[in-house]
Amino acid sequence: MGWQAQAREYHCSMPKQYQKGLMWFRRDLRTHDNAALYHALKSCEQVFCVFVFDSDIIDPLPRCDRRVEFIRESLVDLDGQLGRLAGSAQGGLIVLHAVASDACAGLAATLGVDAVFANHDYEPQAIARDARVQALLEARGVAFHTFKDHVIFERAEILTLASKPYSVFTPYKNAWMRKLDAFYLKPYPVETYAASLAPLPADMKRGVPSLQAIGFETSNLQTLGIPVGSQGAQQLIEDFTSRMVDYGATRNFPAIKGPSYLGVHLRFGTVSIRRLAALAFEEQGQGSPGAAVWLSELIWRDFYAQILANFPHVAQQAFKPEYDRIKWEQGEAALLLFDVWCKGQTGYPLVDAAMAQINQTGYLHNRLRMVVASFMTKDLGLDWRWGERYFAEKLNDYDLASNNGGWQWAASSGCDAQPYFRIFNPISQSEKFDPAGKFIHCYLPVLANLPAPAIHAPWLAKAADLKTAGVDLGKNYPLPVVEHSIARERTLQRYSVVKTVRSSLLVG
Repeated sequence: MGWQAQAREYHCSMPKQYQKGLMWFRRDLRTHDNAALYHALKSCEQVFCVFVFDSDIIDPLPRCDRRVEFIRESLVDLDGQLGRLAGSAQGGLIVLHAVASDACAGLAATLGVDAVFANHDYEPQAIARDARVQALLEARGVAFHTFKDHVIFERAEILTLASKPYSVFTPYKNAWMRKLDAFYLKPYPVETYAASLAPLPADMKRGVPSLQAIGFETSNLQTLGIPVGSQGAQQLIEDFTSRMVDYGATRNFPAIKGPSYLGVHLRFGTVSIRRLAALAFEEQGQGSPGAAVWLSELIWRDFYAQILANFPHVAQQAFKPEYDRIKWEQGEAALLLFDVWCKGQTGYPLVDAAMAQINQTGYLHNRLRMVVASFMTKDLGLDWRWGERYFAEKLNDYDLASNNGGWQWAASSGCDAQPYFRIFNPISQSEKFDPAGKFIHCYLPVLANLPAPAIHAPWLAKAADLKTAGVDLGKNYPLPVVEHSIARERTLQRYSVVKTVRSSLLVG
């Protein structure tokens, strides 16, 4: 007896809570180890599946957006997964383009379902959306069930001995590791209940719409070779597993293939966080030093997610209120500085190459995220919220919790952030993490013939070396927009308000 037949036999022997259910895919574009899909299939005789291109989210985006294309291509993969799981050409995914809250409630009514299933989304806009969906469904007598799937531990699952959320990473990580056991890493056996997948109504089996049908243009996603869907995630996992042992030694060097590149897959759920954490935990247990570092990075993701859930004010304000007293640069001069930062024309090669990377590819190496964020806030004196919004527009793997946490870390306004007086020197960062200038050469071809060490600070290079390399400062490559040592002193003065506030609180 095949596995599908066995599943059907087991399925028929168990009473179900609901006759019909609707699985609403959001940030979980996979069938394997999907919490909500598992519970939907286990609880319902028939389960329909839907994804909504939420017009509230995608309509304001630029018409060419790699993330929308990544989602679209991953939905094609998901549609195929559902068909194979159902064992029928009639199985698959309903895809809509509408206001998600209205569309889901309307589809639930059209299909006559008894319950809608989805996985938790922790962003404020999503929480408000889900509250509206729940109200619309309850008014029609339809249940709305949501489940943890995006993280290992969420919200208030890990608390201090005083029953408060952690705001410092290391004790949070220690508590996270103490709580972790096989239960939390166990995959949901979706396949066991696959027989509950319902065939699509004839008028709804339209396939995944093209980008053009939802108002978007083709991006450079395929040209960049970014793998999509669960199959793409599997390719990256296999590649990274073979070099995970070296992750701790290679992850900070942008010219080296060190990271997993799975960020966008975690963002859209084409891979399960349980699967990755289990892999890291297993490899760590076998003595892999790189796996231990990678697992720590995955825990940082959980940490920032629970910060957003427990301290939602961080979406708009500093985690530490006293940092909102800082007077950031304003006016036309500030806007000009922000513009050259966005365009990668600051005159600091590592910063400019990093901005070229995010602008051209939607990816930005983690070390460089810290470098450019520190430069924008502490060299240019610009509000961290400006950079946070820019990353939100550009990053393929944009996630509110992690992006906000990273920017507030760089600005020293966040939980467990670097001290305000720690200010990255963009030259020494370049010399340390791109010593031969390979990364800079890749993204700044105008400097391709300028060797190290001159490439890290071209304005300090000999005139003859610049001429030989074809670099004409101020013409084909900009002079520095700020002097780092002077900017550092201004930053210390700017942040002195924080020191003053803290001192007054201690005296009080």
